[in-house]
Amino acid sequence: MAYTSLFICLFAPNSGDMCPYMNTFTHDGYKQMNKLTINACPLCGGTNLDKKKTCTDFYASGEQFDLYQCRDCSFLFTQGVPVEKEIGKYYETPDYISHSDTKKGLMNGIYHKVRTYMLQKKAQLVSQASGKSTGRILDIGTGTGYFSHTMQQKGWNVSAVEKSAQARTFAKKNFNLDVKDESGLQEFTPASFDVITLWHVIEHLENLNDTWKRLHELLSEKGTLIIAVPNCGSYDAQKYKEFWAAYDVPRHLWHFNPDTMKRFCEKHNFEMVDHLPMPFDAFYVSILSEKYKKNPFSFVKGMCTGATAWIHCLNNKDKSSSIIYVFRKK
Repeated sequence: MAYTSLFICLFAPNSGDMCPYMNTFTHDGYKQMNKLTINACPLCGGTNLDKKKTCTDFYASGEQFDLYQCRDCSFLFTQGVPVEKEIGKYYETPDYISHSDTKKGLMNGIYHKVRTYMLQKKAQLVSQASGKSTGRILDIGTGTGYFSHTMQQKGWNVSAVEKSAQARTFAKKNFNLDVKDESGLQEFTPASFDVITLWHVIEHLENLNDTWKRLHELLSEKGTLIIAVPNCGSYDAQKYKEFWAAYDVPRHLWHFNPDTMKRFCEKHNFEMVDHLPMPFDAFYVSILSEKYKKNPFSFVKGMCTGATAWIHCLNNKDKSSSIIYVFRKK
């Protein structure tokens, strides 16, 4: 989905992860594909998994994917997504903003205007959350490099990782950023960074527990981790149900809410310092959701829902369409 950041796969499957997978060979979709079957919850290890709803990939393939929920801890995830080596096909459309950086069309134009504002807000958040005006920062899934460039302009020592060669080329050409590919994450030494950021990235990553472990390893003592993700407990998620655009199957494998994010951070020796709403996301997600439902006047209806969602998150930030979580390494 266009509102999310660029997908990046960081790790090969690891038998030590709490989420065992089984590859299955299917004939649906674009072609025969190896897909993942999740047999145990990556959060609690439970095997009591219930099918909750079926969502459609409205963005690229038109395929359907089931969402399953752990009966023991309520963690929600997409079942049967293509394996890491094959899922890249589901990102290959010219409209995916994080890949193409296109400004064509009203929606993309709005996205870029909001992004300019949010880049400055994100930079402020990094300084406030870390207590540092400058330092060492790693941005994982940096896409075309706008946030990394913003932090570099603020005087930070920036490292960035990005899977897409096209996006890395864009970042080099436009911002002179030397962005590493996904293998570069293994080259950093422990305690290399004061801050690590993942803006709408972790929901894409196949090996979730390995990711958390690596983040903990790379942060310095009392380092700050900032993660932004869609909130499946939001007002708009409850309204649109299986049409909620931020489920974004199969690109989004994991679906978080404040409770499950808090439990993941505690599991991996972080403490949650704060969580902050991202109110603009509700507008974009709601417009897309209305479009997916094939409703007339989807823009107007989506804007109205976005405004309602904004009001709801003013009273309860746990109802925000997306949430920024600030963690501190223990």
